[in-house]
Amino acid sequence: MLTLQNISYKHNNSDLLFDTISFTVNNQEKIALIGNNGVGKSTLLKIIAGELQPSGGDIRISSDPYYIPQIFGQYNHFTIAEALRVNHKLKAFKEILDGNVTEENLAILNDDWTIEERCANALKYWQLSDLDLTEKIENLSGGQKTKVFLAGILIHEPELVLLDEPSNHLDKATRELLYNFISSTNCSLIIVSHDRKLLNLLNTVYELSKRGITIYGGNYDFYAEQKQIENNALNHDLQSKEKALRKAKEKERETSERQQKLDARGKKKQEKSGVARIMMNTLRNNAENSSSKLKSVHVEKIDGISKELRELRSSLPDIDQMKFGFDNSVLHKGKILFKANEINFSYKEQLLWKKDLNLEITSGERIALNGQNGSGKTTLIKIILGKLIPKSGTVYIAENKSVYIDQDYSLIDNELKVYDQAQQFNSSGLEEHDIKMRLNRFLFHKEYWDKPCSALSGGEKMRLMLCCLTINNESPDIIILDEPTNNLDIQNVEILTAAINEYQGTLIVVSHDEFFLEQINIQKSISL
Repeated sequence: MLTLQNISYKHNNSDLLFDTISFTVNNQEKIALIGNNGVGKSTLLKIIAGELQPSGGDIRISSDPYYIPQIFGQYNHFTIAEALRVNHKLKAFKEILDGNVTEENLAILNDDWTIEERCANALKYWQLSDLDLTEKIENLSGGQKTKVFLAGILIHEPELVLLDEPSNHLDKATRELLYNFISSTNCSLIIVSHDRKLLNLLNTVYELSKRGITIYGGNYDFYAEQKQIENNALNHDLQSKEKALRKAKEKERETSERQQKLDARGKKKQEKSGVARIMMNTLRNNAENSSSKLKSVHVEKIDGISKELRELRSSLPDIDQMKFGFDNSVLHKGKILFKANEINFSYKEQLLWKKDLNLEITSGERIALNGQNGSGKTTLIKIILGKLIPKSGTVYIAENKSVYIDQDYSLIDNELKVYDQAQQFNSSGLEEHDIKMRLNRFLFHKEYWDKPCSALSGGEKMRLMLCCLTINNESPDIIILDEPTNNLDIQNVEILTAAINEYQGTLIVVSHDEFFLEQINIQKSISL
C-alpha cells in the first residue's frame, strides 16, 4: 500500500530535518507516529500526503491518502463542501437530477450516485447534521472543523488515512466517536497524537527521532514498557561509565604520582653516583618522554570514556534531565479559597446555567472542570479569578495568588525574548546567572536566550511558562489550566504531568484528556 525508501527532507535554509527514513504500511495496518517536537512528524505526514516534496528518496503508494492536518486556518475561506472537495460532484449531481444531463456533469459525477447520501450520513455520524455544506469553515468552532474533516473519511472512503492530532478540540463524547471509528475502520491509519487512549487503539508504534524510525510491534503501553526497559539499561550503562571514568581518573592520578616519585628517586641516585651532566639530561629527557607517553595513554582513555558518557547522557529523555523545584513552603491544605452560593450569570438577559451553582474550593484540591462547549467553563473560571461578578448569588474569594494558563499560553509575551520573559517573573531578585541556570534546567540553553517567544512551539511555551513559575519566589495558591495538553507532544505532556505532580497548591483543570486527568490525580469534578 505505502512504501517509503530513504526519504530525506531539508528546510529552506538547507538544515536537514531527517534522513534515510524507510518503512512500509500494509493494508488495514494502524500506526502511531510519535516523537519529540521538531523531529518532523507533521512534515513526514505532509510528504506522504503529497503536500510537500521530499529532498530525496522514493515513495510508492497504491492510492491517494486522505489527510487531516492539525491546523485548519488555510481552509477558512472555503465552504464545507469545498474543503471536503465534494462541491463539484454535488453540483453536478443536483444539475443531473434537475434534468441537465450533460457529458461534463456525468464526467464530474463519475457514477458516484450516492455522494449526497454519504455526505448526509457522514455529517450525522459526527453530530453535524445541523450544518449546511455551504457554511463557511471560518464560522465553525475548532471542534466542528475537526469533525468536518473526519466526516470526509466516510465520504471519500480512502484506503489510507493520515491524521495529525485528531482528538484536539474534541469534547469527551466526540472523542468516543473517534475511538470507535479507529477501532472499527478497515482503513490503514497513520496517526500523530499525544492522546494515549487513542494511541492504545493502534497496533504498531513508529518512533521518529534523529536516529530515524524505530518500530515497536504493539500499542503505546507496550512501547512505554519497552522504552522503560531501554531507559533502565541506559541508566545502568551511564552509572557504569561514570564509575569507569572515576577509576580511570584515579588510575591516572596514582600513576602520575608514582612516576613522579620514581623520577625524583632516580634523579637523587644519579646525582650521588656522579653521572655526567650531559648523561643526566639524556636520562631526564627519557624519563619525561616516558611520563608523557604514559600520561597520553591515560588521557586518551579518559577522553574516550568521557565521549561515551556524553553520548549516553544526550540519549537520556529530556524529562530526566529537567529539575523542577516548585517552592511550596507557603501552601497549606484546607483553607477556603472560593465559595459560591446560588450563583448564576447571564448573557443578553439569558441565564447561563439552568440551575444556580453552589461550590467550594479549598487549598490543595485537584479539580476537573467539565462541560460541553458553551456550558460556561470559561465564565466560571473568570468568576473564580475575580474578573467577573455573577448576576445573582454571592461569592467569597480569599486573598490568593493565582495563575491562569490558557491554551495559547497568553501569559507569555511574544514580543519578548526568552531571557527577558523569564526576568518578568523574577520577583525575588535572582541574579542573571541564576535565571540562566533555571532556563537551562528547562532545556532553554544559550542559543534560546535571545530567541523571541513568538518563535517558540506550543511545547516550548509550556516549558517556559513552567520555568517562569519556578522563578517566582512563591508558588501560586491556584493554578488553572485550560486544555493544557492540546498541541503538546507526548514528551511535553509528560514534562507537564511531572511538574503538576510536584505542585501542592490548588489545581483546576479543563481537559478532555482522561489519561492526563488520571495521571495528575484529580480528586474532584465540577460538571456544568
